[in-house]
Amino acid sequence: MRLISIILLILSLFTCCNSTSTRANDDHASGISGNVPFDRHAALVLTKHARCRMDCRHITIKEIHEILDVGIINYAKSEPDAKPDPKYALEGYTDEHQHLRIIIAPEKEKLIVITCIELDVEWTCHCN
Repeated sequence: MRLISIILLILSLFTCCNSTSTRANDDHASGISGNVPFDRHAALVLTKHARCRMDCRHITIKEIHEILDVGIINYAKSEPDAKPDPKYALEGYTDEHQHLRIIIAPEKEKLIVITCIELDVEWTCHCN
């Protein structure tokens, strides 16, 4: 009886791992992924353009951190193979229900915030 339980446990683990792997591959094929090839908690550096867009679109640094924590990568809007700096588009909803896209470029132990976009609202902006 114990041997049968162990075999069933192994089979269930094998099935679980294979379905997770398939789901991750499906997500990547669809252009959206939860897998992150950089440290979400690295120090942030805001570009001048990002600061301007944040101001125009009423996006706070707290909301940038929220998207970094819970957002998913939209590979259709990312450039992971860009040289010299790959760029990633993270998307998600903030606690205040803003639907944001944050474009970041990982650089050593930092994340450069290139721009931020509120996807459901068209804001007038003076940024170049």
